[in-house]
Amino acid sequence: MEKNPKKKYSIKNKLFAHLEAWRLYTVIWCGLVSLSGCLIAFNINRDFPSIEIAFLAFIIPMIGWTAGLYLSDYLDRNLDAIQKPHRPIPSGRITPNEALIVGGIFAVVGFILSFILGVNNVLLVFIVALLVFLYARISKSRGLMGNINRGIVTVAAYFFGVFSANLSIKSIPLYIWLLSIVFLIHDTNSNLVGAIRDIEGDKKGGYKTIPVKYGIKKSVFISLILTIVWFSLVIYIPYSYSFVKNIFYFVIIFDLIILLSLYIFLFRSIGNYSRQKALKYHEFFVIERITLACAFIFGIINFYQAFSIYLISIIITFVSQYLLRNRYEFQGNI
Repeated sequence: MEKNPKKKYSIKNKLFAHLEAWRLYTVIWCGLVSLSGCLIAFNINRDFPSIEIAFLAFIIPMIGWTAGLYLSDYLDRNLDAIQKPHRPIPSGRITPNEALIVGGIFAVVGFILSFILGVNNVLLVFIVALLVFLYARISKSRGLMGNINRGIVTVAAYFFGVFSANLSIKSIPLYIWLLSIVFLIHDTNSNLVGAIRDIEGDKKGGYKTIPVKYGIKKSVFISLILTIVWFSLVIYIPYSYSFVKNIFYFVIIFDLIILLSLYIFLFRSIGNYSRQKALKYHEFFVIERITLACAFIFGIINFYQAFSIYLISIIITFVSQYLLRNRYEFQGNI
């Protein structure tokens, strides 16, 4: 049920409601994953994508992800009303029908643009749409199944970038397939960590997430194990197949420093958990995954281009989290 379904909101409040729904601090990740897949695939033949292809590989997954967020918010509106009535739909700032219409517009735009890239990209749009629906409607409330489902969506974003190089399935090297495991495990873990901050609301809503079923301490240990697995792969695969420049490893070392800091903070916070602390941890996790995706970009293109992409992504993430995330996760001025 919406909080104030008949209240009239200003254009400013409506605009910020939609900006909150877009969650720029998360959608930029899938765009970077797709772009890294695009660059890695083109690099097979020591080539680079055109600016048009690189831009489409980056922006289309973000458009599709945003469409999925509207759908997820629509399907979660009753659960959000329990603990987060300030969110766009429960608060009445966005009506359920409005969420479906705007989300549908994003989905159609992304679908049309995907025709520019190729048949495989178009097919992936349908696959991602199905995965997003299954996540929002079925698997999100079912623990590890939901975490893995979310990881598969990120893998689809990665292959969206790979397929933008118009490679035949048979010509795709083994290391490209292996890298998909990194993104699968990484985002499965990221989704698990994100569920920690929602443990109270998920309990009330009957969601059987990993933190709800096993508690925070066990969830943190599971997260650490998953991180050790994907990080080991992210070192082993590029080293074994030599498809990135050495600067990749310097960026990965920086990524490791972020991870170590995050887990130290998280383990220290287990005994005095709060949603604010869990959200703060996940905010830095968002920075970490941007660093991970950009490590591959650094490893393919020249330093100044890669640094510009990384810097812009970090700025957008910091600014959007500062301005919008607290409004979305906690009661704000709406």
